[in-house]
Amino acid sequence: MIPNIEIAPLSEIKSFQEEKLRELLVYLNEKSPYYHNLFKTKNIAIDSIQTLEDLAALPLTTKENLQQHNDAFLCVPKDAIIDYVTTSGTLGDPVTFALTDNDLERLAYNEAISFACVGVKKEDILQLTTTIDRRFMAGLAYFLGARKLGAGIIRVGAGIPELQWDSIIKFKPTYLIAVPSFLLKLIEYATVNGIDLKKSGIKGAICIGEPLRNQDFSLNALSKKIKANWDIELYSTYASTEMSTAFSDCEMQNGGHHHPELIITEILDDNNMPVKDGEVGELIITTLGIEAMPLLRFKTGDMVIAHTEPCGCGRNTMRLGPVVGRKKQMIKYKGTTLYPPALHNILNEFSAVENFVIELSHNSIGTDEICIKIGTNTPTDALLKSIKDHFRAKLRVSPTIDYLDIEDIRTLQFPKLSRKPVIIIDKRP
Repeated sequence: MIPNIEIAPLSEIKSFQEEKLRELLVYLNEKSPYYHNLFKTKNIAIDSIQTLEDLAALPLTTKENLQQHNDAFLCVPKDAIIDYVTTSGTLGDPVTFALTDNDLERLAYNEAISFACVGVKKEDILQLTTTIDRRFMAGLAYFLGARKLGAGIIRVGAGIPELQWDSIIKFKPTYLIAVPSFLLKLIEYATVNGIDLKKSGIKGAICIGEPLRNQDFSLNALSKKIKANWDIELYSTYASTEMSTAFSDCEMQNGGHHHPELIITEILDDNNMPVKDGEVGELIITTLGIEAMPLLRFKTGDMVIAHTEPCGCGRNTMRLGPVVGRKKQMIKYKGTTLYPPALHNILNEFSAVENFVIELSHNSIGTDEICIKIGTNTPTDALLKSIKDHFRAKLRVSPTIDYLDIEDIRTLQFPKLSRKPVIIIDKRP
């Protein structure tokens, strides 16, 4: 199930996207109060935007714009809205997104081709270990995508390893949809309760929320820890509520494929100029085919690297590597620039570390400080020294590390109304 546009020549993909961009600009000018006003106040003639290169003449849309003018982005009357979702609010107030029936169909299409990209077929059964409620788009997308593909899906929801294993044994799913670190909880439960992982029938896990690979696509510490105990394939996916689109691994597992029929991408530097090939930049997205709340040149805040060399799966589309980090979570620590995923990877190398949160703050002179709060059953000086030495070896700096009770860390990770673990607590102004 590879859409024709994804195996088309690059010139054809570009022409296709430019046609869709022109259609989008007309739609925004007619239907979106926010963009209509923006075009008017900035004296933008939308018919002057004909190519992807012309996008640079248009203003960028920020998360703050969405927060301050949320309702003005709505392009349809309220009675056309079928579903409401909200962003996670990790880096600010949550934003509401409305979806029409057509938007839900697009969401289903996106997830169906993303599952197919991974290798899921009609005869497969997926087990959903993330929430489908609490205004969370991802769980709904997975359900709709499986339904459109014709695959089975078991809606277990978040947590409860006992119920997850009961469902695996009873219904025999072939794929799990999970946050990677939760797979370790399933492994732990199976080990304690005498469940043979080799006989589970699980072929692979479609993972969200945490990186599985390093920038060269080798397995990171978390993935190695999973695969050392459970011989299943691990597939990365990257998505967000704002883009209503996923970038999913194919069987080559060399980055998440771009779906050009659903989204236009740019990768820009701090001056909002395109980065050179192979360089890190911020992902900017323009959504295609969305009816209720389309976005034009939206700054995702995610720092990524694009890969454009041919992929063995036959798709000609650009691929995104693992997210380097969130732009607003960039840390300048003792002369070194860091992103939280680099800290995650080091901590995941220690089996004694049960859980952790990373607290960012400013010191008295206004520079960044890092305090890592670790939950472990063996809070020894030797473990602390080993972790600090590992940080110095890998990152050339060693942050402050404190031991906390495992349950206290869990409380910090799952504050009220949280839909996914909070690993970064950013107290910087």
